[in-house]
This record gives sequence, C-alpha cells and structure tokens, in this order.
Amino acid sequence: MANEQNEKTEEATPKRREKERDKGHIAKSQDFTSSLVLTFGLGLIYAMGSGMLEKLKNMLFQTLTHLNPNEISNDDAISVLAPYFKNYSEITLLFFAFLAISAALILRFQTGALFAKEALKPNLERLSPSSAMKALLEKINIFKPRQMVELIKSIIKTTIVAMVGFNVIIKRKNDLFGLIGADPTTGFIVMGSVIFELLATICILLIIIGIIDKKYQDWEYNKSIKMTKQEVKDEFKNTEGDPKIKSKIRSFQMKILQQKMMSKVKDADVVVVNPTHYAVALMYNPEKVPAPVVVAKGVDFIAFKIREIAKNNGIPIVENKPLARSLYKLVEVDGIIPQELYVAVAEILQYVYAQKGR
Repeated sequence: MANEQNEKTEEATPKRREKERDKGHIAKSQDFTSSLVLTFGLGLIYAMGSGMLEKLKNMLFQTLTHLNPNEISNDDAISVLAPYFKNYSEITLLFFAFLAISAALILRFQTGALFAKEALKPNLERLSPSSAMKALLEKINIFKPRQMVELIKSIIKTTIVAMVGFNVIIKRKNDLFGLIGADPTTGFIVMGSVIFELLATICILLIIIGIIDKKYQDWEYNKSIKMTKQEVKDEFKNTEGDPKIKSKIRSFQMKILQQKMMSKVKDADVVVVNPTHYAVALMYNPEKVPAPVVVAKGVDFIAFKIREIAKNNGIPIVENKPLARSLYKLVEVDGIIPQELYVAVAEILQYVYAQKGR
C-alpha cells in the first residue's frame, strides 16, 4: 500500500507544471532547434547567396587589380583595410542578424514565453568547487541512463547523416569526376550544386530526427514530473483547503443560517406540516410583499424544531400533506410562493385569520 502511494502514476497538475517552468525545467529538444536553425540558415544562403558572392567577387577584383603591396605603409594599413571590413560586415552582419532572430523565434516556438524566476535566484552553492566538480562528473558519466540515451542518439544520428551524405556523393559522382580538367567557373557551379544538395538532404533528415527527439523529450519530461497520489492530494489541500476543515466551515455556516431561519418562525402566520416529516412556516404582509413568503422550512429534525417553536409562540399549525411537500420543494427560504399555490395557501390563511378573529 505504501509503495502504491509513493509510485508516481499521476499526470502533473497545471500548478506543478507552472512550478517546473519557474525552475526553468521544461521539455526542450536541442536537435529540433538546431535542425530548424540550420535549415533556415541554408535557406538564407540560398536567398542571399548571389548578392554575397557578388560582393566577394568585387572584393577580390579590387584586391587583385588595384592593390599594390609596395605602396602600402604602416600608416596606411587602417585606411586600406577599412573598405574590406565594410564589405565583410555588409556580407555577414545581415545574414547573422536574420539567423539570430530565427533562432530566437524557433526557441520561443518550442518553449513558449519562459521566465524562470527560480533559476534566476542566486545560488552560492553552485559556485563551490565541490558542486562544480559534481556537476561535471554527472555530465561526463556516460553510464547514467540519460547520458547513455544521449550517446546512443549521437551515434545513430552521426551514422545516419554520414550514410545519407555518402549516398548523395555517390549519386553525383559522375558530375564530380567530370570536374577533372574543367574550368574554375564550372567547378564552382558543380561543387556548389553538390554541396547544396548534400546540405539540403541532411537538413531534411535532421528535421525528421529533431521531430522524433522532440516527441521523446516531451514524453521524458512528462514522465519526470509525474506525481504520486499523495502529492496530488496534498496540492489539492493546499489549493482548495482541507476537505475536513471545509466540511466544518460549511456545517458552521449551515448552523448559523438555521438559527437565523428559526428566529423568524415566531413571526410567521402559520406553519404547514405533513404532519411529521415536513414543516413550512409562512408569513404574509400585504404592505411589503404581494404574496405569502416562506420564512422557514425543514424536514425531520428541523421540521420538529419549527413545530416546537410554533407551539411555544402560539403560531397555528395546519396539516396539509400535498401543500407542505409542494412548498418545501418549490420555494426557497425568504421566497414568495408561486401562483399555482395561491388558492391553497389563501384558504389556509383565511382559516387561520378566522380562528384569530382577523
């Protein structure tokens, strides 16, 4: 029985998931993120490649045709290199800016808006040499289940990528052999085509691997944050309150309401009973309300107390089984009786008033 209580068999509650996010503990696949970033980078190269190559060609042309090393002194070095830095910046900065933005968006897509409050809290224990050494040993210990899984994943991923890359090269071997003796322009075009096909194939493969890894990481994460039945009960108590305490509060509230209701019985005009199980106290004040009002009602013990209070205060008690049941079921305390009961109640009130000489 104790083992069953300690087994983590229950899915994590929303509150538990929120706590884990605050600690920075979320499901995240590095393979999935890397594959998408690599694919986006390849797409950028395809889209911006012609412009980047044109700038590089102009740089080479300027260097080979207009730059004379004999005319350059140490004082002129900065002025000579400045155009190259400018052109290099134009080629790379925009590319890396797009790549950084894409990486941030991809990570946001995978993790959502994450602000790990707990992870940001300073923890001096992490800075101690013993803690640092322990963390390092845990990372390099390949015999731990998680490290073993990561190692096997890396081996499988490397093997598959190598096989696919080799297959692409074998498929294009005739084009590669045809480069022997070809002019440089043709060589660059063919090599660029082979490299791009190789990278595109690898990207597609890595995306597939990344999706599989993402599913695995989600499964492992959900498994790691599962809760025991006792943890779920404790969280419910902390969130909603202890059921026993809530039951006592409700009981106390009901007692107060009953006392308030009973205090109105002495002001009633009549109590309708069935005769023992149901009791309903009615009061009619035509100056305040258009129809009689139920000021108290109850069954069994409460009905007995209503009858007792009525007897002690000289309130007439009239037996009418159908009316008592209908009033109890249809009308709440302090509620006006419905129209379908007007006639039956009017007859009883007329009888009571006649008895009192009103």
